[in-house]
Amino acid sequence: MKKNSFTMIDEAGNEIVYDVLFTFESEETHKNYIVYTDNTKDTEGNVEVYASIYDPNDPHSKLEAIETDKEWKVIETILETLQEEVRKQANNNQDSEQ
Repeated sequence: MKKNSFTMIDEAGNEIVYDVLFTFESEETHKNYIVYTDNTKDTEGNVEVYASIYDPNDPHSKLEAIETDKEWKVIETILETLQEEVRKQANNNQDSEQ
């Protein structure tokens, strides 16, 4: 399976590779979003996840900041749903191994 990833340069000039977790278009906001990670972990051990607005029809699309609470709520809801699905899948796999 080929991972979808991209590279960005941070403020210090370092190249950082990000893995794309998923993309989607919101019917609510009529914008396209990309959710991605550099696989670093926060102080609690959770993988850092980022989200931006992008244009899927432009291969050189610049990532735009998400600025409204409404947009963040849409993304958080999708992430929570996906996390729940992963937990269910892990539990089902664990149950079938016993």
